[in-house]
Amino acid sequence: MTHVAILGGGPAGLAAAQGALAAGARVSLLDEGDRLGGQFWRHHERLTDPRLQHAWHRFGRLRGALADGDAQVHVGASVWWAEASADGVRLRATVGDADGDGRTGLEVDADAVVVATGAHDLALPVPGWTLPGVTTAGAAQALAKRDGVAVGRRTVVSGSGPFLLPVAHSLALVGSEVVAVHEASRLPALARGWLPRPWELAGKAEEFLEYAGGLMRHRIPYRTGSAVVRVLGTDRVEGVVVAAVDADWRPIPGTEREVACDAVALGHGFTPRLEAALALGCAIDGDHRGRFVVVDDTQRTSVARVFAAGELTGIAGADAALAEGAVAGFLAAGGAFDDPRLRGPVAARSRTRAFARRLERAHGIRPGWTAWLDDDTIVCRCEAVARRAIVERADVPLRAMRLATRAGLGPCQGRTCGRTVEAIVAEAGGAAASVGFDRRPVLAPVRIGEVAALAETDPPT
Repeated sequence: MTHVAILGGGPAGLAAAQGALAAGARVSLLDEGDRLGGQFWRHHERLTDPRLQHAWHRFGRLRGALADGDAQVHVGASVWWAEASADGVRLRATVGDADGDGRTGLEVDADAVVVATGAHDLALPVPGWTLPGVTTAGAAQALAKRDGVAVGRRTVVSGSGPFLLPVAHSLALVGSEVVAVHEASRLPALARGWLPRPWELAGKAEEFLEYAGGLMRHRIPYRTGSAVVRVLGTDRVEGVVVAAVDADWRPIPGTEREVACDAVALGHGFTPRLEAALALGCAIDGDHRGRFVVVDDTQRTSVARVFAAGELTGIAGADAALAEGAVAGFLAAGGAFDDPRLRGPVAARSRTRAFARRLERAHGIRPGWTAWLDDDTIVCRCEAVARRAIVERADVPLRAMRLATRAGLGPCQGRTCGRTVEAIVAEAGGAAASVGFDRRPVLAPVRIGEVAALAETDPPT
């Protein structure tokens, strides 16, 4: 029986597990969260408000397939090593509370792997964004979905992309007064992205109308061509400065105004988690504006026995992740691409890839955003590195710049600031890096004792 390992328990990973099981494989699924669902299905088993969950029935079916099939599920599993060979794939992980001292070692040997590690939300820095009360849009959404907690009493949501709509809707449902949603893209860009060939959006229209209706019911203004360009406060957020921005997202002088609030949710899209794919040797395409794993029509990467699905192949949302995961899991288990069971996922994948192109045209990050930074704006929050230090060393190789400034060397290892640092270096005329901050020899924090204990664990599963 073919053994398929799956990295990630979000929509792509769960769909891959279902597909692999349908093809007759044995499945080992590893996810670093304390429960399945990934970034999309964040929930608390007892506190989940059904109004905050989208396509919850689909999650139930996918989770049920794992329970009914030959699957081992490891939650709280941080994969810190991954390697592929001609014989298969080996993964090493620690399982348990990330901050605890009782984690155990886990080693998985599989015939194939589906990398479905997803993405995390990207927040571009603004002066004052290190004040308590500023979160990413994804963090605000997670607190609302999972715990029913609002990040503030009066919250400003700012950034770009359709994700801002469900974030604002969720915040309103848990009791926050959402002052406004500020979308940086202007109407012409939004029209270029969303108006052509409207029939392609049939599957998304209902979802959009649901969130738009929520904003109307809660009387939340939606402002296009505007952005939070400064956060105000001393010990915590007391307000923001909002400005109109041009087509390249540069603030337009004279349009600034102050808005009182006690919380800010920033979200400018998503950036894929490529570490495991890079460790396995997968080819990557793109630059600091967007870097993704290269796959073919079967979701195979450039490495034999390694498949990829979901946001790390292109930011396209949960529907795309579900379709790609189903294809990847089925084929990783030895299924045939022309199997009738793949017709639905393959057709859905085609539709969702068109959606991804629309997202980029309408909401892709424009280069002028750096104009709202000043020299003292903190870019790397972990190491408190300001923009000035990065610009002053932009002419040296990226690795040397990181060592000199410590940008990206803190606990998050550049996951939060990496794309931003690369953009600032590129704007200052520095050399581009092929994989930037994404290549990490050790994929997750691991203690020396945990590595040593691997020799004493049970044989690989």
